[in-house]
Amino acid sequence: QVHLVDSGGGLVQPGGSLRLSCAASGGTLDGLTIGWFRQAPGKVREGIACISSYDDTTYYADSVKGRFTMSRDKDKKMVTLQMNGLRPEDTGLYRCAADSRIVASPFWYNAAFSSWAQGTQVTVSS
Repeated sequence: QVHLVDSGGGLVQPGGSLRLSCAASGGTLDGLTIGWFRQAPGKVREGIACISSYDDTTYYADSVKGRFTMSRDKDKKMVTLQMNGLRPEDTGLYRCAADSRIVASPFWYNAAFSSWAQGTQVTVSS
């Protein structure tokens, strides 16, 4: 397991942007498949984006496709989620997760990630 720290949430108006970050405390994210999940009060947790440990292929939920972009930096120490065109329905607690055994695929959100960050709140409201 790796100790993950995520950050970058906040309050933003509809149509605005935020950039979330996920890093390994004292380490690297090299060799790890990283997923971003979110959960709104009273709703089921949703997997929204994933990046492959092998070739950095990304997968997105339909709800965020075309608006959110996930990337890994060159030194493999941080993964970011650029969120544009935010909507009120994007509000929720966002958490990154990591695992070295998970192979990223279109069904990545069903996998059991072993390491989780504490979460960063995103609120989209006017």
